[in-house]
Amino acid sequence: MKPTPLSITALMVVLLAGPGAGLAHSWALPWMPTDEVEGTWLGTLQTPGVELRIVFHITRDSTGALAATLDSPDQGATGIPAGPVTVTGDSLRIEVPAVGGFYEGTLSEDGDTIDGRWSQGGASLPLVLKRTEEEIEEPARPQEPQPPYPYDVEDVTYDNAEADVTLAGTLTTPRGDGPFAAAVLISGSGPQNRDEELMGHKPFHVLADYLTRQGIAVLRYDDRGIAESTGNFRAATSVDFAGDALAGVAYLKSRPKIDPAKIGLVGHSEGGLIAPIAAVKSSDVGFIVLMAGPGMTGEQILYLQGALIMRANGAPEATITQNREQQEFLFTTLLSEPDSAAADQKLRTAIQERIDAMTDEERQTAGLTDDNVQSIIDGQIRRINNPWFRYFLAYDPVPTLREVTCPVLAINGELDLQVPPKENLQAIEEAVREGGNDAVTIVELEGLNHLFQTAQTGSPNEYSTIEETFSPTALAVIGDWILKLGEE
Repeated sequence: MKPTPLSITALMVVLLAGPGAGLAHSWALPWMPTDEVEGTWLGTLQTPGVELRIVFHITRDSTGALAATLDSPDQGATGIPAGPVTVTGDSLRIEVPAVGGFYEGTLSEDGDTIDGRWSQGGASLPLVLKRTEEEIEEPARPQEPQPPYPYDVEDVTYDNAEADVTLAGTLTTPRGDGPFAAAVLISGSGPQNRDEELMGHKPFHVLADYLTRQGIAVLRYDDRGIAESTGNFRAATSVDFAGDALAGVAYLKSRPKIDPAKIGLVGHSEGGLIAPIAAVKSSDVGFIVLMAGPGMTGEQILYLQGALIMRANGAPEATITQNREQQEFLFTTLLSEPDSAAADQKLRTAIQERIDAMTDEERQTAGLTDDNVQSIIDGQIRRINNPWFRYFLAYDPVPTLREVTCPVLAINGELDLQVPPKENLQAIEEAVREGGNDAVTIVELEGLNHLFQTAQTGSPNEYSTIEETFSPTALAVIGDWILKLGEE
């Protein structure tokens, strides 16, 4: 699951946005001096522990209005539509609805620098943009598979008829007659494409390539409502996503080269919560692999995650304690108020009261101004007062894990700060065994983070800076375990 900043004074801002396409239109009154802002602007966002390059491309469309796109090259995100773009005198504001953020700044007299702040997810950080004509280099990703492939690759679509959703994905199949064991890959939280693309990495592309080379067919797909899949992502919960995963299992059963008795689910992060739900619903699931899957409620995980990430980023203990108190208030409000509109009002009032109690210095440090405070509050509430987050916060995976009867592999990275390994692996193993299923294997992998990269601290701030996409050790653990099942 992705890091979720829940505090008004959050220490970290991460775009975590997939690539977009096209230009978003904006408006500007004729007398505004907009010519000075056209061009490519590069800045570096200084988050605790990592630097992220931010690039705005500002142009004019055929009507003469300003248009813009945003790139985050260190996260592999390019062409994110931005707009509106508003210029008033020497002040500039660029909205980026796709990531729930905006940039505000002041143009220098020479027209080559914009001094401003990037605001997103309840946090605001300084960001100075400079005009540039240099080509921006993408980060190295040496593991990303390149054709030609020694296996068959096919773009496919199939339906989750119950949800009226059509899912689009890629099926990779070993060459030969088969039948082959197969895996359906289930992504982590947030809107993900079939490669689970984030931070410039494509973990599911690397995993699918490795497993297929080992003789295992793999189906990976775009989340509902994302890329080429239909449906409404924002209205869905983990239970709905379990139905999408089972639609993939049903599709694989229809394929002649797939062994219908050896179809399993491989879920990462939230996908590791979804896989057991699906396995309990259908006996067609032959095995499940939980990669950094939760064994605790979302509320418990987020408390642990918040403290671990902030501590890794150098936050003082007093700030960590304050963040925990704010989390507890927000979560308690959501869990105790089932009506979304009523919860919205309670949250809005409470957050505004906290902001009003801040000193001028605290408001300045948090990047709060009279112009942006409502946008920041709106973004804060939107992130947590929605069907998915409400479900995740309250859901306890233990009862479901007790009902799983198929073989289970649960793996975590030792340095995983988002789904801490010791607490969650132990909870998963105990729950599965309590249900009478002894076919459970637990592996904690030394030196790996939440994305199963070889890491130094495990902080999400490292994800984009690490060239490795997926540890070869972790790939081998998953592949060897599935192949061994086929021999039994």
